[in-house]
Amino acid sequence: MSSPRWTFALVSAGGVMMTLDVTVVNVALSDIARDLDSGLGKVQWTVSAYSLAFGALLLTAGALSDRLGRRTVFTAGMALFTLASAGCGLAPDAATLIAARAAQGLGGAMVFAPTLALMAAAYEGVRRQAAIAAFAAIASAAGALGPVVGGVFVQALGWRWIFLVNVPIGVLVVVGALARMPESAAPRDGRRRRVDPLGAALGVGALLALHYPLVTGPEAGWTAPDVLGSAVAGVLLAVALVASQRRGDGLIDLTLLRIRSFGGAAMLGFLARMSSLGVLAFVTLWLQSTRGYSPLEVGLRLLPLTGSLLLAGLFVARLQRAFSADVLVAGGFAAQGLGMAGLAGAAAGEDGVSQALTVAGLVLIGVGGAVIFPPLMGVAVSAVPADRAGMASGLTNACYPLGTATGVAVFGALFSARLGSALSGGADLGAGPGAATPLRAAVETGRFELVDPALQPLARSAFSGAFTAVCLASALVCLLGVFTARTLRTDAEAEAEAEADAGAGDGAAAKRPRSRTAQTS
Repeated sequence: MSSPRWTFALVSAGGVMMTLDVTVVNVALSDIARDLDSGLGKVQWTVSAYSLAFGALLLTAGALSDRLGRRTVFTAGMALFTLASAGCGLAPDAATLIAARAAQGLGGAMVFAPTLALMAAAYEGVRRQAAIAAFAAIASAAGALGPVVGGVFVQALGWRWIFLVNVPIGVLVVVGALARMPESAAPRDGRRRRVDPLGAALGVGALLALHYPLVTGPEAGWTAPDVLGSAVAGVLLAVALVASQRRGDGLIDLTLLRIRSFGGAAMLGFLARMSSLGVLAFVTLWLQSTRGYSPLEVGLRLLPLTGSLLLAGLFVARLQRAFSADVLVAGGFAAQGLGMAGLAGAAAGEDGVSQALTVAGLVLIGVGGAVIFPPLMGVAVSAVPADRAGMASGLTNACYPLGTATGVAVFGALFSARLGSALSGGADLGAGPGAATPLRAAVETGRFELVDPALQPLARSAFSGAFTAVCLASALVCLLGVFTARTLRTDAEAEAEAEADAGAGDGAAAKRPRSRTAQTS
């Protein structure tokens, strides 16, 4: 017998595995490079390959799930992810590992894209609110716990087990989905929408080309030929995708973007990931370099963020019954902005004050993340026709990795610029001609033990200043999120807007079945 609880459990297990694998590898890069006798720069593609493949396929997987069945796409993705995890754990060299990580990313996108549509079909009203809030908290906490989990496995069993542990869990999820999860397909309206292979290819190509410069630009340089070429190709492919979808029966229903609440939810999800996960790498580097923590200790020091996210997530469903989506999301962005300001103060404060501000800042960031995402996910599936729920889920989820990659790229450029400016006087302090470049390289990666003792004060001051600039910039993004949150409406307003939009189209569009929305905002 199937039940909504089985759907929630299986979808949550998939979400945890996909989100965890975004961050769990970071702490194992040095061990992987040493074991596979490969340079660290090449091994870093084990992170990038997963992110690129994951982000590129989200939109297409979400749209295809409306046509082929959401459980079908979810189960196929989990099977691919499980096989790829085995390939990662058994990889004999770096090239094989990178290829297997890309396959993991493709499978992860197929798992993650239809998640909101699956839960929207399984639950209604207040129960849907609670399910989405719990899923958002669990998935977000999994991403934050990645460094802890990775550190435990690397130190106890070796880096290969961060991948091999996915295999038995993945098999159980596949079996459970086939046995307990009901199929969720788009409602029949007398028409059968075509698969649209051209739109699918353009969608994957556009997202891949747009992700690539964001992932590689900070290290390769923004003027590198491959970075610039990929950016131009991404824009051209995006234009071609939009042109190919104007006929109305393709991969993407462009009329969804005219629904103000849906478009606002997608944009706010982008901003939320940019201001949170886009900064997490710099927070980790700051803790590891200025405090001298090991990877496992850094993960433990991030527990205030993870714990507050999980604890606050328990109350989000109740908050959604008391406050509208725009109020909750604005409050979440305000909390994250204050948290980022707290971390900026911690970077410049004395030890005692710094530690208190660090804990307070991480708690506020966790609470903000817990409050932001459930209302956004609810709006994404409640403000669209039921036969477009998978497409809406995929489109919204596609904004999340783009937001993370954009945050890392933008804040990375800011960090590097501020650091370079502060270190420009290094040669004047006795470092000698040509010493600025190795000094900057050491400080950028937090390796202060490689810095000459005479330059230690300069190096630490420059690093703290650059980190402070990143935190303040993230706080400004949060402020933008507070104002943008006004685009989210109450359920009645969103429903009326969507119905008016549908009525403005052809007659068939006006008669589409709609997803039940009972207070999902």
